[in-house]
Amino acid sequence: MLKKHIIKPERIRLIRKGQHDNLNGPVIYWMSRDQRIDDNWAVLCAQNMALERHTPLEIVFCLVPLFEGATWRQYDFMLQGLAETEKRAAELNITFKVLEGEPSHCLPPYLSLKKCPALITDFDPLKIKRQWLREVAQIINIPIYQVDTHNITPCWIASEKQEYSAFTFRRKTANSLREYCDNFGVPVRHPFGSTVSDRKTDWESIKKNIRADRSIQPVSWITPGIDAAQKSLENFIRNRLRFYSSSANDPTAGVQSDLSAYIHFGQIAAQHIVIEIKGLETTADENALSFLEQLVVRRELADNFCNYSDNYGSLACAPEWAGKTLETHRSDRREYLYGIQELEQGATHDRLWNAAQNEMVARGKMHGYMRMYWAKKILEWSETPEEAIEKAIYLNDRYELDGRDPNGYAGIMWSICGIHDRAWSERPVFGKIRYMNYNGCRRKFDIDKYISNNTRRQLKNPA
Repeated sequence: MLKKHIIKPERIRLIRKGQHDNLNGPVIYWMSRDQRIDDNWAVLCAQNMALERHTPLEIVFCLVPLFEGATWRQYDFMLQGLAETEKRAAELNITFKVLEGEPSHCLPPYLSLKKCPALITDFDPLKIKRQWLREVAQIINIPIYQVDTHNITPCWIASEKQEYSAFTFRRKTANSLREYCDNFGVPVRHPFGSTVSDRKTDWESIKKNIRADRSIQPVSWITPGIDAAQKSLENFIRNRLRFYSSSANDPTAGVQSDLSAYIHFGQIAAQHIVIEIKGLETTADENALSFLEQLVVRRELADNFCNYSDNYGSLACAPEWAGKTLETHRSDRREYLYGIQELEQGATHDRLWNAAQNEMVARGKMHGYMRMYWAKKILEWSETPEEAIEKAIYLNDRYELDGRDPNGYAGIMWSICGIHDRAWSERPVFGKIRYMNYNGCRRKFDIDKYISNNTRRQLKNPA
């Protein structure tokens, strides 16, 4: 008899009760945010249930052909990763199935057809994902369990409310991060195979059905998938981590981890990254600590923000002091105003901002420090804060590989609305929102080098 995987029960929550006594089909894991087999608590939870019931285990991914403005660049990255996930599932005798369409349309009929006794899914704080889960829960009548396998501390354990700042979140989760950062179990080859031989996914046919904007093409500097994610992590630890503390805010230093897209699509687990770094016995090293602050505290704070704020994409999410100061300065004269086309083309008077926009358009990734400068300038050059938020989210989600991510929304709202920040000295347009400018950047890094590296000519075919 195979032993069950050990999972902290707090990591799993029951979304809805249901009837399953007469259902003897496979336990199904509805994979969404965490698109991997290994280092995945949801897979382990689903396998535990399937082993207990002596039934097959299936993984289902609901692919929406047109998802909230996502472009072909992002779909391509995701689909290549999912193809690897399917291969890994086959090695473990786990069926992997792609269903095309909205989850509420395609998932319930499939669960019924398969006589599924329990549905397991992963946690995602974004509104659209919560809506999908609610809609499915209203239709089906079997138990639904949700597993937070994206965060180290489950989001609902870390805090029961939206946290005011990184300081309050860090203080609240200091002990729980140690408690929940345990090693993943390893999924076993499942002993109960499906009685029906499911065909392999026809990825070429699926690609043809995607209705995303194909003018935004994939990038060549990063390879999608689980294997590539692990190699990227190893490369970062071996070659760049030791410079992280001193140079992370220098966009010309080249010390970033380049893991954000992999984490966004769940092709690598943040918890796995932490364990790998801790294995180096560098937990007291300032470089490791500086990186883990971003990977763990800031990233999980962003999940907290989106989970407890239904207004995370609008001015309504601003703390009271920020809302008041932006309202006070709403009518301030703007020296420059730019429309979305001028911004998208990187055609402003600010060469540094244009370079940041060019970097994002060409590479699908903008350096984290420049993301802050980029968003704050959009506030400065827009008629209203609402317009600035709309433009920043549109551009971020259109070009960034990790668009539509809690980190992106939290970063934009920190820059424009003061989320997780405090009031600063008052100035026109910004009010008391933290200010960043060209000369301040010049004092921190070689902006001429950054601009040179990110001209349109040099970024035609970025390596």
